[in-house]
Amino acid sequence: MRGMILAAALSVGLVVPALAAPYDVAEKDIATLQADMTAGRVDAVGLVQAYQARIAALDPQLHSVIALNPDAVAQARALDGERKAGHLRGPLHGIPILVKDNIETLDAMPTTAGSLALANNVTHRDAPVVARLRAAGVIVLGKTNLSEWANIRSTHSISGWSAIGGWTRNPYVLDRSTCGSSAGSGAAVAASLAAAALGTETNGSLVCPGAFNSLVSLKPTVGLISRTHIVPISHTQDTAGPMTRSVADAALLLSAMAGSDPLDGATAEADAHRADYAALAGASLKGKRLGVILPPPDESPPATEALLQRALGVLRQEGAEIVEIHGFIRPLVTSDEEGVVLKFELKHDIGVYLQSLPGAGPKTLADLIAFNARTPRELALFDQDYFEMANEKGGLDDPAYLLARDDLVTSTRALLDNTITQNHLDALIRATEDTVFRLDVIKGDNDGPGASFVPAASGYPHLTVPMGYVHDLPAGLSFIGPAWSEARLLALGAAFERATAARKPPTFLPSVESKPDIAAALAPLPR
Repeated sequence: MRGMILAAALSVGLVVPALAAPYDVAEKDIATLQADMTAGRVDAVGLVQAYQARIAALDPQLHSVIALNPDAVAQARALDGERKAGHLRGPLHGIPILVKDNIETLDAMPTTAGSLALANNVTHRDAPVVARLRAAGVIVLGKTNLSEWANIRSTHSISGWSAIGGWTRNPYVLDRSTCGSSAGSGAAVAASLAAAALGTETNGSLVCPGAFNSLVSLKPTVGLISRTHIVPISHTQDTAGPMTRSVADAALLLSAMAGSDPLDGATAEADAHRADYAALAGASLKGKRLGVILPPPDESPPATEALLQRALGVLRQEGAEIVEIHGFIRPLVTSDEEGVVLKFELKHDIGVYLQSLPGAGPKTLADLIAFNARTPRELALFDQDYFEMANEKGGLDDPAYLLARDDLVTSTRALLDNTITQNHLDALIRATEDTVFRLDVIKGDNDGPGASFVPAASGYPHLTVPMGYVHDLPAGLSFIGPAWSEARLLALGAAFERATAARKPPTFLPSVESKPDIAAALAPLPR
């Protein structure tokens, strides 16, 4: 299916050079791309064609791109015309990005959430977050693979797999996970298949693939960015966010993405809180108080802990005061409460979304369950037990749902707010995730302790920035703050990024075990 979609896109006029593009897009940030367009070294059409060529060359081993936009070159040509006429829309003018395939665009591409049930879901409508970026001059290059239904169909799911897109590979080490659910966006940006990408998160789906792919990834405050025309899970926790190779690029995208949407009540305060997030020139760690969340000794992986201690040393050298936070323990019932909230909201929210779609396709969660049951590819690797549990729930007026939602949000916000206030902190920090785990079709995901739960459940912002590597496997450092503190977190992340320059490009290793030093150690001595 993925190959068919790409082939169809190519057949309607995409220009994908057979040879390497003359302009090298690898690892170039948005400012460099913009400067090169200003200097005439490349134009937007050239950028689109260069990224298309790179996708054609590299993505067959990554499976990160589901579909290419057949109108991308035409859109680039129009933006080049504006540039020649002296009209620039801003720093994103002519910049090609990829969009996670649960976010609608008006282009001639379906929005599938990775599911065959939505394989023909061409809505010809922009999600407001895409419309804002398009108005700023962004070109939608195509759609990225994801964990199907944003990883909510099954408790036994495999991150990065969808029935349409297949299994996304990590460009750093190909037999390792990209994490979910913004797997394709993470792998594609890491491999420079686009200048940046959009992802979404309910709990971890921006920051985990960000950390696993050595990216800057920001989960904003819920309500800063519109969710309209995005395939939903939970209106309490869902948000879109930028995935980039630098903090400055994430800030540029966020500046365009943020804002109120009359169709999304959660965004009522967004216009009042949005800022110029790209004002990072004076970003500094000097005098900042950062609370490091220390896991219990038996939950601290030695390799990741060593990277964290090195990062703390850099933060101190740059003038930050590090405050150790012990006993940062989320209330025991919150995991169960989140499960209740997500099941109730999934049933309701996905039904509202499906009913907004044209045509006679699935209109309820029950319809999706029935479709999957009669479609062998959908259930070939794992089941749909989470869908089935959600379908048994009642409406959003159910007392069990209301109690769980209110307690979940209140308790997690209190934990973050009290910790930050009582310790006079600028932000909380911790390792974003455990070491990148191996792809495993039998056991599925094998992830360890991570930083995503409390900011996800509270709806508070969470930024991950590259921290280093364990045997070429990326690790990220998280910056977590109170509501609407994105500008502060981005400034802290920018200062840390500047001090460490931790990110390095991927090398597409087949496996960690294929590295010569490790292979030699694994081999027996000659007898």
